[in-house]
Amino acid sequence: MSDPAELVPELKELSGWLYRATGNRSVPRTTIGLVQLRAGQIVGSTYLTALQTGLLRKAGESERRIDAVATWPSAPYFTDAERAALALVEAVLTPNPHGERVPDALYAEAARHYEPKALATLTIAIGQVNFFVPLALIGKPVPGVALADQWT
Repeated sequence: MSDPAELVPELKELSGWLYRATGNRSVPRTTIGLVQLRAGQIVGSTYLTALQTGLLRKAGESERRIDAVATWPSAPYFTDAERAALALVEAVLTPNPHGERVPDALYAEAARHYEPKALATLTIAIGQVNFFVPLALIGKPVPGVALADQWT
């Protein structure tokens, strides 16, 4: 795949705006990282999973919590707010054969932990990682290799 940022230069600007929108401090950056790590796991993207794992490590997150994201419902390492955030990303990315993906009860639980701006920010963070899922799955970037060095 050719470098999408070279073909569509607006991608860099859009990426920067999305990062700034989620960095408004209404949701801890660690929570956003955990949510985006779970998204990478759900969609099966090694690149997104490795990227978020590395960012979480760099931010000082414990290996125990990083490792437990894949099994968060049974792991004792997450706050109730983080659990609500992880449940949201899982609901958004996992088809539900029995109805809507984000039921009102799940939204209400998330709203108990996040004020309106934070809940909007969390929703944007889920959308931010989902925006890049097609590039990760179609382009298959290699973790640990600079994007500029791997596009054809």
